[in-house]
Amino acid sequence: MPTYSISDLAREFDLTTRAMRFYEDMGLLRPERAGPGGRNRVYSGRDRARLKLTLRAKRLGLSLNEAKEIIDLYDSPRDTGVQLRKFLEVLAMHRKQLELQMRDLQANLDELREHEREAMDLLGKIEPPTAETTA
Repeated sequence: MPTYSISDLAREFDLTTRAMRFYEDMGLLRPERAGPGGRNRVYSGRDRARLKLTLRAKRLGLSLNEAKEIIDLYDSPRDTGVQLRKFLEVLAMHRKQLELQMRDLQANLDELREHEREAMDLLGKIEPPTAETTA
């Protein structure tokens, strides 16, 4: 079974070693220790998979705590239905948040367009059209 150093995984996933250590502190990664005083981290294929899932969860907008909770479910001997229900619950919550943000952004864009129209109308009343505005 292949193993990886902290530099290997940091390079593969375009992370800093500091980020890798942070994920370890959060309990997302659990490398073995080797070398003098156990200073060298040795990551397993399982750690690599957990890192990949963590980064995927971040891209979906999940917090690291949410990602850990879901990933940890896969390590437990529980039924996969538990994991899937939790995952669906978290995804539904984030989808709702994104939909609210989209509505807010759309309202802001609509308001911005209205202000632009009003400003153009007012400008048209105080300045005669130029070649630039009529083109």
